[in-house]
Amino acid sequence: MKEMQGKRGFVKKLKFNPTKINTFFRHHTFSNQNLKTNNVNKDVEHPCLSDFEEKCPPGGENAVVFYTTSLRGIRKTFEDCSRIRFLLDSFKVSVQERDVSMDMGFREELWNILGCRVIPPKLFIKGRYIGGADEVVGLHEQGKLKKLLEEIPSSGNVANNVCSCCGNFRFLICSNCNGSRKVYDRDHDPDRDRDHELCIKRCNDCNENGLVKCQFCC
Repeated sequence: MKEMQGKRGFVKKLKFNPTKINTFFRHHTFSNQNLKTNNVNKDVEHPCLSDFEEKCPPGGENAVVFYTTSLRGIRKTFEDCSRIRFLLDSFKVSVQERDVSMDMGFREELWNILGCRVIPPKLFIKGRYIGGADEVVGLHEQGKLKKLLEEIPSSGNVANNVCSCCGNFRFLICSNCNGSRKVYDRDHDPDRDRDHELCIKRCNDCNENGLVKCQFCC
């Protein structure tokens, strides 16, 4: 009899209190959620440029380079470029904006960097390829884009983020040819030591659109 009572007491000791079990699991779940939240916050607070692919545009070692287009022919492309430009303007950092529709050299430059024919927008920070519109917007929503731009100097040369010279178009009409891409010149004849009649030559100061880069914001 005493042996049976001893066994019953042992079984009672093995029984768990449901209230204590619920409290335990509730506390355990809450702790895991806090741990996950802390890990996410750490990722948000400490993004690293070294995590991105190293592809550096010319002159982009310590700068933000943004390849864009001002053409509205493809609506989605234009809207994506506008979204990224708006985000960069909101951070008020110095940006080298390179419009592939205004200068063919920028388009060839972008293709050479990425090794294929791509379309803008494309963003580079300190020689690291960040990505296109989806990637950049995603980083901003996670709070990481701001951290990546922390060491970039502010846009001090552009008051209120609008260039007083070009109005943020980054290009001006060539003053040498007035945008016509043609200049008048006289051919010199070394044999007779005299100038020939006026002839038309290609202007060497501007690009294929008769434009030159703005010296204040580019």
